[in-house]
Amino acid sequence: MSVSGQPPAVVHGQWTSFVGRREEVAELRRLIGDNRLVMLTGPGGVGKTRLAGQVMDQVMRAFGDGVVFVGLAELRDDALLATLVADRLGLHDQSDRPTLQSVLEFLRERRILLVLDNCEHLVEACAAFAFAVIADCPEVVVLATGRQSLGVAGERILPLAPLEISGDAVNLFVDRARAVAPAFERTADNEADLRRIAERLDGLPLAIELAAARIRSLSPGQIAKRLSSRLTLLTSGARTAPERQQTLRDTIEWSFELCSPAEQAVWAQASVFAGTFDINAAAAVCAGPDVDGDVLDIIDGLLDKSVLQREDGADRVRYRMLETLREYGRERLAERGDEERVARRHRDWFDQLTATADAEWVSPKQVEWAARLRADHANIRAALGWSLAHPGEAGVALRMACRLDEYWAEVRGLSAEAQLWLDRALAAAPADHPNRPFAVTVAALYSMWLTKLDDTDERLTVAAELAAASDDDVLDGYITYVRARESMLRLRAGTAALAGSAAATFRRHGIIRRELPSLLTQGISTAYEGDPEAARRALHRMLSLATHVGAACQQATAYFGLLIVEVRFGGDVDAATRYGQEALRLDLQVGAQAAVTYRIDALAWVADRQGNHLRAATLFGIAATKWDAIGYVPEVAASVPHRKYLKSTREALGDARFDRAFAIGRAMAEDAAIRYALDEHAEDVADPDELSPLSKREVEIAELVAKGMTNRQIATRLVISLRTVDTHVRNTLTKLDFTSRAQIAAWAASRYHRSAG
Repeated sequence: MSVSGQPPAVVHGQWTSFVGRREEVAELRRLIGDNRLVMLTGPGGVGKTRLAGQVMDQVMRAFGDGVVFVGLAELRDDALLATLVADRLGLHDQSDRPTLQSVLEFLRERRILLVLDNCEHLVEACAAFAFAVIADCPEVVVLATGRQSLGVAGERILPLAPLEISGDAVNLFVDRARAVAPAFERTADNEADLRRIAERLDGLPLAIELAAARIRSLSPGQIAKRLSSRLTLLTSGARTAPERQQTLRDTIEWSFELCSPAEQAVWAQASVFAGTFDINAAAAVCAGPDVDGDVLDIIDGLLDKSVLQREDGADRVRYRMLETLREYGRERLAERGDEERVARRHRDWFDQLTATADAEWVSPKQVEWAARLRADHANIRAALGWSLAHPGEAGVALRMACRLDEYWAEVRGLSAEAQLWLDRALAAAPADHPNRPFAVTVAALYSMWLTKLDDTDERLTVAAELAAASDDDVLDGYITYVRARESMLRLRAGTAALAGSAAATFRRHGIIRRELPSLLTQGISTAYEGDPEAARRALHRMLSLATHVGAACQQATAYFGLLIVEVRFGGDVDAATRYGQEALRLDLQVGAQAAVTYRIDALAWVADRQGNHLRAATLFGIAATKWDAIGYVPEVAASVPHRKYLKSTREALGDARFDRAFAIGRAMAEDAAIRYALDEHAEDVADPDELSPLSKREVEIAELVAKGMTNRQIATRLVISLRTVDTHVRNTLTKLDFTSRAQIAAWAASRYHRSAG
């Protein structure tokens, strides 16, 4: 199998400029080039994350399949470590395999730098995960950061020291001071004070940044004086922490005391957030008797003081607190005896948020909600975890976990995680909790998405027994719907009748949200049972309802159902093309990557039916990259049509031309692949023999091979590592189905002569 042409996204952002650390950058790059597991250690605030981010940017080209940053600060449950990594890789856990296995299978044939940032609170889980990766994935390099080593065999440790006082430490202060006060100048008059500040702060980057944030109101001399008296006072007593951690803590305490009482209260209370948060959440959680004034004004003050970082989203600004500052805030919150009250307010806010999102999911706000829930996913996890950890609160977790099954399963592809939360809540909640029958049914739905059909059946049996005592027609309809979905996957007769019964129940009660997926199941199963006209009627009703309420996901799914009917049952294939492309556009709006993959694969079916076999093979190649990325097996996910049209396309083209076009599709960059699927590609694929499935870098290396250069000479010429060249040459051999460098040279030479002619 060839590697993906589309590397996973780098999930990391540098908020401010990077200053100094030349030697450390060079050493970390060398370690990454020569080792499989590198651990960057040091105290909080020393700059581990920033250094890792800087090096990630510099070595990206050396990792043909991507550089992926996994921030662990937001994660409080080590059981979800593999799930978080899978999410950052773009994988979906919609299978019955353990998530770790899916991650390892994805990484096994890829050349990726995987960065695990902030491992200290999950050391054992990170150690086990890193060991599994380096043992099973020979081309993956793991870079971890934390306050202690992982203790894994083969781990190379790079301790990160504070900045050199007279050089980088002062330069950092000046850089950050200019960021908040552009007129600030480094002069002969303030040079001594700048050095005193750097010395007092032991060259710790976070401490320096916090001090520099005061330059708008204090001169360097005033800052140095205050630091001198403050640190002398604080270090006079017994201290048990390492000296550098004392210095950082002293600086944070100094910054805390320079805040107004309201800013201190918001700092402490905002520490309950996981990941990022927006102003509405801050106002709900942090408002109270200690917060005198508008929370937005207080947030602005904390931004000015570098306590919070601003992140610009698509439609709203969000805020992030550095983990060291968050830890300090939690300590102050605990000292006030206010931790449980604020955590409960945090949980209540996200309980209400998910309730509102659930109520508005099938509406024009669906795209907005999908983005917002994705941004708040870490906070939702934290709210669920808090509820399960506190006696008497499991019922809240149960109702939260029951919500938004479409978001969890279809948009995010996190059925396994959703089922984990549901099962934990079911185990902890009272046996007579009123949400239990519905919760068991939703858990059965997740089992169906994970293709664990025996488990689905067992859960539905339990749900039906619980529902028998409730006399709830809507609940019975939902159980019938899930049973119909299971029946369709088992290819059982009578599926259409089951789905039709569920749709009729929801229609009687005016519940459009649940009628829509029932109509999908009814439509597709009716077509397979021999009545495509009835299938079209059901699916057009679904499309009409979804369009009326403005639900993008459901509109896309209705179009997909119509495509299946037209393609599989002798219908209008041109209409099928329109249906597939419209579904793809809608799914891209929502960000539903699993659905996007289905649509591209389906467009390949259409192309085969139209006789455009070259386009079909290319689309199958694009889809193959995406199937890998989301962790699905197409022969299971879309078994009958996928197998049929893949075989038909290969037979029409022959193995060589099919493989060449398939490889071109696999190697396409994300944007180009989407444009091609939507018929917006500037140049269609006319003849695979005239096109290259190689990346620009691989073509460049192939041309140097044709000139007789060795891999080492190529590495020197292009200023990249020998290992990178080796990887590109192996990829080239695979993509071109060659076995020798001589074949690569001949291919490059013939390509040159064609272009010259």
